[in-house]
Amino acid sequence: MKQIFLLCCLCFLAGTALAQATWIWYPGDYEIWLSNRMQNRRTDRGSFFPIFWKMDSHYPLMDFHKDVVLSQAEEVHIYAEGTYNVKLDGQPFEGTPAVITVPAGRHRINVKVFSQGTVPAIYVKGATIVSDSSWLSTYEDKEWIDETGKTSDITATKWLHAGCWNFNDPAILPSAFTLPTQVMAAVKNENGLVDFGKETFGYIHLKGIKGKGKITLYYGESKEEAMSDKGAVNVDWLSFEKDVNQDSTLPASKAFRYVRMVTSPGIQVDDVSMLYEYANVNEPGSFKCSDDEINRIYEVAKYTFHLNTREFFIDGIKRDRWVWSGDAYQSYLMNYYLFFDKGTVLRTMYALRGKDPVTSHINTIMDYTFYWFLGVYDYYMYTGDRSFIKEIYSRMQPLMDYCLSRRNKDGLMEGQVGDWVFIDWADGLSKKGPLSFEQLLFCRSLETMSLCADIAGNQQDAEKYKLLAAAIKEQLFRIYWNEQKQALVHSTINDHVTRYANMFAIFFDYFNAAQKETVRHSVLLNDSIQHITTPYMRFYELEALCALHEQSYVLKEMKNYWGGMLQLGATTFWEEFDPHKSGAAHYAMYGREFGKSLCHAWGASPIYLLGKYYLGVKPTAPGYATYAVEPALGGLQWMEGTVPTPDGNISVHIGQKEMKISTAGGKGTLRFSSSIKPVCKTANIQQTKDKWYEMTMEPNTTYVINYQSVK
Repeated sequence: MKQIFLLCCLCFLAGTALAQATWIWYPGDYEIWLSNRMQNRRTDRGSFFPIFWKMDSHYPLMDFHKDVVLSQAEEVHIYAEGTYNVKLDGQPFEGTPAVITVPAGRHRINVKVFSQGTVPAIYVKGATIVSDSSWLSTYEDKEWIDETGKTSDITATKWLHAGCWNFNDPAILPSAFTLPTQVMAAVKNENGLVDFGKETFGYIHLKGIKGKGKITLYYGESKEEAMSDKGAVNVDWLSFEKDVNQDSTLPASKAFRYVRMVTSPGIQVDDVSMLYEYANVNEPGSFKCSDDEINRIYEVAKYTFHLNTREFFIDGIKRDRWVWSGDAYQSYLMNYYLFFDKGTVLRTMYALRGKDPVTSHINTIMDYTFYWFLGVYDYYMYTGDRSFIKEIYSRMQPLMDYCLSRRNKDGLMEGQVGDWVFIDWADGLSKKGPLSFEQLLFCRSLETMSLCADIAGNQQDAEKYKLLAAAIKEQLFRIYWNEQKQALVHSTINDHVTRYANMFAIFFDYFNAAQKETVRHSVLLNDSIQHITTPYMRFYELEALCALHEQSYVLKEMKNYWGGMLQLGATTFWEEFDPHKSGAAHYAMYGREFGKSLCHAWGASPIYLLGKYYLGVKPTAPGYATYAVEPALGGLQWMEGTVPTPDGNISVHIGQKEMKISTAGGKGTLRFSSSIKPVCKTANIQQTKDKWYEMTMEPNTTYVINYQSVK
């Protein structure tokens, strides 16, 4: 079944009925159920390959209710996924009614649904009564009946506004959802090796299967992988015991560029094509510049990100196809500069958080738990969605309580039994003891908790987490800052310096101006410090350099690193890239000849870097109520692009002598450098320091500024 993959509508404002009825469920339950179904589709050489961490499930029994006031009687249609009953003002209807009549006046409608295999969900449609996110839901009905038959009050029950998506047709069940597909032909088929021209994802379709025998399909992101009988990660087998004359579409989607088909004697296939599977997300963000290689890098990054945007943000399309918090966190940031798709962010965050009780870190990785908190913070900054923060806060508290319980005797985060301390794939990187990098992420997570507690109206928690964050930050600098090395050292065990904590402290703005300047040279531009070879951490390394106004340097690094992959024929960006390797050695990882993912979400970071640090657009208040535009050409002759916001797109075009900015809603501040006094006929420009200027921009206005780019 094909469906249009649209934005998730997890809105939580009560009393605002949607004109369109939609399927509703307990918030987060459908997301958990869908992620379980998606992540457990992974296979390796045809064998089921389950996820590594605890799986949660949906609540099987759900109670939904809505209070209504009607001026006249109304006929209401009810649909449900599961077995259900209906009450009006506490009185049950007989049987399982598909249609009820609600009289004029004030009433409460209750629908209780049981479903073990799928998520309990309802669709209610009347003239004015429709199921939407204003309905309340609970899994913990504290109702009982005493010996007289009197029903207890249920004031202790916790009700949350229902979750929903765009399932707006009662005949299209949420449990039947699949991503849309389209037919794509191969570009070449030589001696059974089928080439689709670039990395892709979907279902192989075999046309004109004739005869009897076996067909084996070896999938490869590279030609070498497809040609390897034993090394190909993904393999499919078909067997026909009797003569056939038919077409066949393989039941499981796979990642590949090449597919090698091997047939036994007596069977033949006329043609091989595919059903390309994709998420139908919008793309309001854009970037284009004077450098053709950067343009190519941006386009390949976009395609890489599209492929890894599915029901959720996943890590890579070939091997894992799982929802990893560290990968997802970077995807959120890229998303804000390309899709601005709130729904995929929320689905991913719900799926990662799972249910209580918390018994391990997210994905079992300490740093990935902290990235989850950081994702909540960034979501609020980019969208301004206070309703989500109020709802999710109750799920943040138990997760943070778990983190606080895992501290060592000094109050620092340290890997305990069962914890995976990841940081990065790097040879010889120590993961033992309390690491500066983990304390830094922990501190930021506590700051996020304080912010969210304040929004949720819990001032006591807000103050508690604020004090805890301040204490961790004090320890971070007292224990790990080394004056001699002019950097944060990696651990308490030795005074070894790595890039990780130092680069995060820059864009978290934890360093003072002097420390930023010393770390620029002592760490980030110091070749004696171990280099980073994963796009995962290059993302943050280059962000830190951009935050230090090193855009010219970063542009060269992007061309060398991502351009290096393109020179090797990459059509998507990889999980890891070491330019010193050669040939098929580029494809090896995890002790496997073709273990590396050649289409990995964290490889698409140029989308974020070019949007935030070259076009220079970022929110300075939640939801872009205020924002900054600080464009930096970084050696380019010109650039242009759009950055999506909740209230329209911000458009930037900048050359050597002229800038043109079209604003969205909210109030913007333009900051830029110029070697001459700049002029704008429709706004006042103020000089802030030598060759630096600032200008206030009103909503939904276009400004043209004449200036001279500083060399």
